[in-house]
Amino acid sequence: MNRDGVDNFGDTHTSSKSGARTFSQILQEIVNHLAEIVRSEIRLARLEIRQDFVRVSRAAVLLVIGAVFALYALGFVLLGVMYALGTSIAPWLSAVIVGVAAGLLAAIFLMIGRTKIKRADLKPDKTIRSVQENVTWMKKQVR
Repeated sequence: MNRDGVDNFGDTHTSSKSGARTFSQILQEIVNHLAEIVRSEIRLARLEIRQDFVRVSRAAVLLVIGAVFALYALGFVLLGVMYALGTSIAPWLSAVIVGVAAGLLAAIFLMIGRTKIKRADLKPDKTIRSVQENVTWMKKQVR
């Protein structure tokens, strides 16, 4: 062993606070650390899923608003058709104009909501990446 604490085999001599540890103590520490890593990954996955759920629920609200306007548009268009059959141009034309405007609003809300739902990714990417990093780290530690 030289004065730097390195012997001829390249191993450094270290000591822990409690002195030399047994194999079972080291194994117990590894198990404890792995359990904590798993718990941390579960917490991260829950947080990611909760955030994704909030995004999807907001998009769903826009879809519901769009659906309500679509129902109103249909009602006004049908009202316009009814007026067209029963009288002259003025009353039904105004109903059709209102129905088309409500239909345009419905289309806008439906397109925005659909786009937001398509963008939502419910896969917990951060958790998956973190688990992969942990597996890589553990493989390096085992070698």
